Amino acid sequence: MFNLNRKFLNFFVILILTICTFLWTFFIFKIQINYTIIVFVLFIRFFSSLFIFKDYSLSWSKASQKTFLMKSAVYIIAFIIYMPFIYGDYSISFMLSELFLYLFAINFLMYAYHFFINKSSINKNKSIVIYGAGKAGLQLEKEFVNSEYKIICFIDDEKILQNRSIDAISILSREKYLLKYTNKKLDMMIIAMPSTSKDNIKNIYNDMQDSFQTIKILPSLENILKKENFTRQLKDITVEDLLARHPRDLDKRQIKSFIQNKVVLITGAGGSIGSEISRQCRKFEARQLILIDHSEINLYTITEELNDFNIVSVMKTVLNKESLRHTFETYKPNIVIHAAAYKHVPLVEDNILSGITNNILGTKNCIDLAIEFNVEKFVLISTDKAVRPTNVMGATKRICELYAQNVIPKNTEIVSVRFGNVLGSSGSVIPKFKAQIEQGNNITVTHPDITRYFMLIPEACELVLQAGAIAKGGEIFILDMGEPIKIVDLANKMIDLSGKNNIKIEFCGLRPGEKLYEELLINDSESKTIYESITVAKPTLYDIDKLNVDIENLCNTLEPLRKLKEVVPEFEHKLN
Repeated sequence: MFNLNRKFLNFFVILILTICTFLWTFFIFKIQINYTIIVFVLFIRFFSSLFIFKDYSLSWSKASQKTFLMKSAVYIIAFIIYMPFIYGDYSISFMLSELFLYLFAINFLMYAYHFFINKSSINKNKSIVIYGAGKAGLQLEKEFVNSEYKIICFIDDEKILQNRSIDAISILSREKYLLKYTNKKLDMMIIAMPSTSKDNIKNIYNDMQDSFQTIKILPSLENILKKENFTRQLKDITVEDLLARHPRDLDKRQIKSFIQNKVVLITGAGGSIGSEISRQCRKFEARQLILIDHSEINLYTITEELNDFNIVSVMKTVLNKESLRHTFETYKPNIVIHAAAYKHVPLVEDNILSGITNNILGTKNCIDLAIEFNVEKFVLISTDKAVRPTNVMGATKRICELYAQNVIPKNTEIVSVRFGNVLGSSGSVIPKFKAQIEQGNNITVTHPDITRYFMLIPEACELVLQAGAIAKGGEIFILDMGEPIKIVDLANKMIDLSGKNNIKIEFCGLRPGEKLYEELLINDSESKTIYESITVAKPTLYDIDKLNVDIENLCNTLEPLRKLKEVVPEFEHKLN
């Protein structure tokens, strides 16, 4: 019954409009009315509406640009059908005039119906600005039609779009908006540019933060869900969005050629770095992943996440060399990425022997087995804390670097990759600050002048794999971390983003082993690679036989701090 009513209404509209447009055209051209022609054209239009694109079923209330084009196509095809039969009796100009008048009339009716039926009755008591007049911005504009938000304007950096409008909504430049709305704080701005860089997002936020109560952002292009409404995917802008650095010379082809069809063994596979390395290896089409971790919950979590891939989950410690040998012998990895380590500075300070054995012996076991089983490439994840270390964790990682650089590698290319803090990793300051803010507590910062390097986990891991791809063996690669960031500035930024102005910053003093700033080089000597984001530190020679003896003594000494100082002369620690 519904379909019959819909067809009837459709044919009624065609009937009325065709009669009106022909009568008007006959009048304009001063030609006597021919009802036979009108009936003939009506029949062809009825026929076309029934069988071409099912025109009769097109919803006017849900009409889109495609609907209008399909509607026009139906009657243009009908025109092509009936035109030869009446050409000669009537001129082309007569027939085209009637056709264009008809197309205008039916599309105007549909536009008008669509507008009034969808016109929101909601009281739009909130104001919104959309930054970005591209596809994402236009989609958001459509979705906000039936919301409490009124779109004040678009902002766009493209000069070709500025001073134009979309549906009578102006497109302004950033500068013109700030000039026009000086001292006026609107409710919300949305950064609707999924493909823009983090640097651009940071610049926009810095310029616009004082002009809005809230700033939200769409996910990046690779994370946005195309089938879900964009308004549901909006997220608060985070400190990660503002601090993240995307390396410009990331070479995904190089990484893929390094990883594709290889068996990759990853230690510490459930940790912040190890789990992301595992994801990246799946993304770059490794043949098989051997995931090693001694933490049951961490290994379970990454195993569940990657359960659609060819993985083997091995729950064991890297300290048990014989057990680890069985894993190497069974799966014969082509690449080993060693991310397993104790990394939390204060905890390692309180558990010195555990930190020494886990970090140094665990690394030595993995390197020795990689050499024994002819692994093609071994990548050691190191840290900027290994540079002139002031804590046990950093000193142990420096010894790991020395072993990786001086051991006799035989057929294995062994490389270390050194970088700073990664945003959001377990034990980093950002999750700690977030928890303090959520609980309504003041943020605790160790010192007003303390600085750290930061990078997003995915970008850091991609650069690790890129460094591994170009390694020839014996290098210590250093990732470009940009400029160091003051932790107090980071804390202030997170307070601003939270909107909780009652939260203050408290300084609690440097923790054991902590220093004000981190370094990436022991001295100024470095060499460039083919990528600006990756440099190579000057090698440090250390007799491997002596180093083996030193490591053995270190694991058995009653004075581990003094022995660490002997192996790593630049280690500056307050001996108890």
